[in-house]
This record gives sequence, C-alpha cells and structure tokens, in this order.
Amino acid sequence: MIKKLQFVLLVIGIVWSSTTMADWPQFRGGKGDGRSEAKNLPTTWGGPFTPYAWQCRIPGRGWSSPVIIGNSVWLTASEVTSLPEERSKEKLAFDPEGPLYFQTHQEVSCFALEIDFDSGKLKRKIELLTVQSPQAIHGLNSYATPTPTGNDQLIVFHFGSIGTFGVEVVSGKMLWQRKFPIEEITGPASSPIFADGRVFLINDGADEQYVVALDPTTGETIWKTPRPPMSVRDKQFKRAFSTPIFIEHEGRKQLLAPTAQWLVSYDPLTGKEWWRCKTAEGYSVVPQAAYHEGTAFVSTGFMKPELWAIRIDGEGDVTDSHVAWKSTRQAPDVASPIIVDGLLYTVSSRGILNCFDAKSGQLVWQQRMEGAYAASPIFADGKLFVVNQSGVTTVLEPGRTYTELARNETFGETLSTLAIAKDRILLRTDPILYCIEKISEIDRR
Repeated sequence: MIKKLQFVLLVIGIVWSSTTMADWPQFRGGKGDGRSEAKNLPTTWGGPFTPYAWQCRIPGRGWSSPVIIGNSVWLTASEVTSLPEERSKEKLAFDPEGPLYFQTHQEVSCFALEIDFDSGKLKRKIELLTVQSPQAIHGLNSYATPTPTGNDQLIVFHFGSIGTFGVEVVSGKMLWQRKFPIEEITGPASSPIFADGRVFLINDGADEQYVVALDPTTGETIWKTPRPPMSVRDKQFKRAFSTPIFIEHEGRKQLLAPTAQWLVSYDPLTGKEWWRCKTAEGYSVVPQAAYHEGTAFVSTGFMKPELWAIRIDGEGDVTDSHVAWKSTRQAPDVASPIIVDGLLYTVSSRGILNCFDAKSGQLVWQQRMEGAYAASPIFADGKLFVVNQSGVTTVLEPGRTYTELARNETFGETLSTLAIAKDRILLRTDPILYCIEKISEIDRR
C-alpha cells in the first residue's frame, strides 16, 4: 500500500511539474502580477440588458479569490459556531476594544469548493478540518481568506494557522496536511503560490516569522528560512500577511517576500537570502510586491504605508544602495500594486487611486474613488478593473490621464480580488460568486 501511494505521488509530481498552468491558478494569476491574457471581456454588466453568465450561492464565508483550473473554479470557505457573548468577552479580554473589532468562535469548519466553470453549478464541497476554539479574527477577515493554488492534478488549500492541505483533484482525497501554528491575531491572509516545482508560503506571526518551501506532492518542508531581525519590542508589530512573488532577472530566480520592516529576496532552490532591504517601520504588510524591469515595488504596511521601489540586482543588505524611489502619497495598505505599460497603479483602503511613473516615481495622476478598497486591481483586455468593498467595479482605460469607461454595481460585500480567464470575469461577494461575460448583440435581442 505504501509503495502504491508513493507511486501515485511520484506520478502527480511529474504531472505537477510538466502540466501547463491554467489561466488563473493562484492569487493574482499565474505570474502573480494581476494580469490576464483574456480577450473580449465586458466593460459593463449587472443591468437588465447585461445579465450575468451565471451566479452560484457560496456556502459558508470566506474572502479567498477564485482560481480557475481547467473547467473548474476552486474556492475556500468556512462555517463557524458562535460562542456565547460572555465567553467571547473573556477571550477578548487581552484588548479593551477587542469586542469592537474582533470575532471569536466555538469552532470553525474549513472547506474546499469546486464549481463548474461553464454552468456555475456547485460540484463538490470537501470538508478538510474542524477546529475547536480557533484564534480570534478581525471582524473584516475570515478563516478562509488565503487563495488556493494548484493545477489539474493537485491543489493546495491554506487556512493560516488552522492548517494547509494538499488535495488530489480527481478523487477529492486529502494527500497531506500540515500545520504552521503562528500567532496571527487578526486571522489568516497570506496565500501560497506554486512556482519552480514547489509551493512557497509566508508565515509571519507575532511569535515567529519565516518563509517555507514545500514539496507539493507530500507537503514536506524543503527549506525554512527565518525572517531578518526587527527593531520593535511589541511582537504584534512583527506580523505580516503578504503573498510572495516568483520572478527571474538576468538568469537569477528570486522569491520576493515582504515582511514587517523588510523586503527580502530568497533563492527559491535553497531558501538562502539573495538580498534584504530595510524599509519603513511598518507592520501588518498585506500587499503583494510588484515587479517591473529590474525593480520591485512594495508597500510598507501600517500604520502609515509608504511605497518603495527597490532594485533587485543586489547582494546582502541593500538598504543604502538599491532604493530607487519612495512615496508617502496614499500608499496601498491592503490592495497590491499593478504595472501596465510602465505605469504603476495603487489604490488605498480609503479609495485614493494613484498612477505613478514606475521608473521615476513621479505621480502622474491621483483620483478619489467611491467607497473602501481591499481587492487588488486587475488588468486584462486593455482595461483596468478596480473593485470596492461594496461590489462596485470601476473599469478604466490605463494611461497618463484618468479615463473611466464604466462603473458596475454588484450585490454583496467583497474583499476578494477578481479572477479572469478565457473571456470571463469571476467576482466573489458574500454570498454569491458571479460569472461575467460579454453579451453579443444577438443575445441582447
């Protein structure tokens, strides 16, 4: 039996490394840059003459983004059992204002959801784990916020400190399970990514901070590297929730992984640090880094975010030598930056949309948007899609002037980033997953 399982895992491993990845297999797409090659996408939707391709009611709650693999859409979700009010207050006694911002639960169950890409039908709901007395989470967060990653053979689902799971796609069987029990305080957010035959995961808790590379077929640790030292005493200021990004520059592969006070580049093969750059004294860094023509762009996190541009060709500590520019103009604190045609776009949680010249750091334009923002902007089919927490998607034409093409309202709150593949857009709200496609003139009639 053991030899048979080893053979199955070996086969999966071979397919994992050789199968062409789907259009949107992880957070912000296959390259983690928020860009899709999809064409013929709609500009407007949601009205009586532009209906959705389909809608699927999502069981449970979560803010993970959809991933599109083959003809399936995968999401995570959680279902909770509440604690009595008095017991909840006891658990939140560590913070006088805790009950205003945090939620506690008696138990939480974590699920993987598979939805048919063509019809929107819920095909499978796979229960992965039920945990008693989970850590408290921020009221805006969920236990199912990290986005999964995978291919048509195996998918990795991550729920922060609750657990990480490798699931075989055809059977739905769990092949492995890991736990990285860090102290998150506000709940999970960092997503795993798959690159170069490995799964990479950031675990930056209040108590311990490190990056880990896993074998996707077994879940075993290939390497684990601690984060650089941090010059703060309060451990909550050591937390971060960013997702790594894999790049290659002048023949050198790099894993860029922001953390509190630092941007660090790792060798994906060994976990060795290529270089590190000390940034502002921020913490709870959420945005994923962006990369363009030899420069990385990173937000420094709370309390006052700054946007830093750092050249990536260094060795060791490059703090004094490789910072190209930085800006304090309404830098993003949750949403990841995106680059289109040499212009860098960022949106703050308060709705300030900035356009910078990526090379010089010059502010090209700034626009106040409607509402609050957590989802990252996405670019596809010559258009920039920016979604606020009320489900309103503003569609823009990228360029050196602010050009708004449309504003589309969708029912339901959302903190989830869009997924785009083929000629469709997937938008997750609470509690509906919407599939949006362009309607032809014939269909309109």
